[in-house]
Amino acid sequence: MTAENSSADTFRHPRGLATLFFTEMWERFSFYGLRAMLLLFLLDAVQNGRGGLGLEDAMGAGIYALYVGFVYLLALPGGWVADRLIGQQNAVFYGGILIALGQFALAIPNGLTTVGIGLTLVVLGTGLLKPNVSAIVGQLYKDQPGVRRDAGFSIFYSGINLGAFIAPLIVSPIAENYNWHYGFFAAGVAMLIGVVQYRLTQKHLGDAGRYPASTGDAAKDRRYQRHGWMAIGVGLAALVLVGILLQTGALVVDVTALARWTAGIVLLVAVFFFTGVLLFGGLNTLEKKRVIVIFFLFIGAALFWSGFEQAGSSLNIFAERYTDRTLFGIEIPTGIFQSINPIFIIVLSPVFGYLWVGLARRQLDPSIPLKFGLGLAILGLGFLVMVGAAKVVANGELALPFWLILTYFLHTTGELCLSPVGLSSVTKLAPPKFVGQMMGTWFMGSALGNIIAGLAGGHLDPSQVEQMPAVFMNVVYLTCGAGLVFMIFTQPIKKLIGELK
Repeated sequence: MTAENSSADTFRHPRGLATLFFTEMWERFSFYGLRAMLLLFLLDAVQNGRGGLGLEDAMGAGIYALYVGFVYLLALPGGWVADRLIGQQNAVFYGGILIALGQFALAIPNGLTTVGIGLTLVVLGTGLLKPNVSAIVGQLYKDQPGVRRDAGFSIFYSGINLGAFIAPLIVSPIAENYNWHYGFFAAGVAMLIGVVQYRLTQKHLGDAGRYPASTGDAAKDRRYQRHGWMAIGVGLAALVLVGILLQTGALVVDVTALARWTAGIVLLVAVFFFTGVLLFGGLNTLEKKRVIVIFFLFIGAALFWSGFEQAGSSLNIFAERYTDRTLFGIEIPTGIFQSINPIFIIVLSPVFGYLWVGLARRQLDPSIPLKFGLGLAILGLGFLVMVGAAKVVANGELALPFWLILTYFLHTTGELCLSPVGLSSVTKLAPPKFVGQMMGTWFMGSALGNIIAGLAGGHLDPSQVEQMPAVFMNVVYLTCGAGLVFMIFTQPIKKLIGELK
């Protein structure tokens, strides 16, 4: 059964779309449920009796930074494994199983050992599932009208926000009111539900993403398979060896320093990649100019996510320690604040969609660099709100929830300016023979930004709250400054881009 024949309901969408919608919804439930808990769990004092590890801020932030960074970095090899070895459908299935196993490992109260195993499994599983579930959606709409494809992706992405919205509402009260490990177990059950429904309805996907890509040469394909599995075997063996060395104490790692080094390596790899493409990629002048633009967008995206993703780190800590969360005599769980961005996305996405369409009709649609500039500047305004909230805290009072809600509102509007145009721009600007690799740079930018955002969680020193306004103000300077640069150089960047078809 092919994807095209898998069905056509009233809206002419393949039945497989429902399979992928619910798979992604439950995976995002698991991911955002974990994000809402992880840093708080790592820092929670042991004597609170909820199973927290009681780590110092810097160490907890370092672990969180490495986790969120590698979640995005592993999307690159995850896509390669699916393309070359097992196919995208299998990658989604096995990825979901690994994520569920990782959550269940985190549910076992056995200190940093099970935390390391659990997070590693979640990272490996997400690397397999996340890029490939989106790729299958695209294949379901092969040879179908672009409007229908866009509508299908809109439905699919609504599953992301639905899962992200629901997860903290369910997981956080369980984790914070009873025990963190119960929360991880709930997130694991959610992913398991996603895996089961995926397997039961996988037949509706037809041949979309069922098989790995073929070169057309059977002998060459077998060599790729053999070498690929050997590389995976070596990689997993090295991972196990590192785990054993860490467990026995033969290898001691400063996780904060490691996270910083990882961020530096990601940036260095990106610079070498872009330089190599420009010098040795055999590109014409226009293609070289567009690659330079993609590099600027990579830097802009990394800066944006370094601020935006502080929702799970510094802003999560601010909500837990410095926000008045009492409502009608009941304390609101900290993680509930993580549901604010997804609900704003659900509400505001149609508004921005109509806005861009309306401006385009009047030939006023902002250009790519201008949208990036607006996104970064609005993100900076969100942190300017946090400067005000931090001043309240520095004066010895708890901040009202309004500060965080307004910050998340501004961050969401910034995201809707920058994020949708990001991937689309890369696909349009990338030279045809480098499209896949250029798409990977978007994940690298996300990884770099997430690592920086995670490390930011270690900078809210409870013994130096008077410095907190300055900490947030530095983010304002960085993001607003970057946004202003994009706005000022909009015309030169547009000239580099040239005419887009």
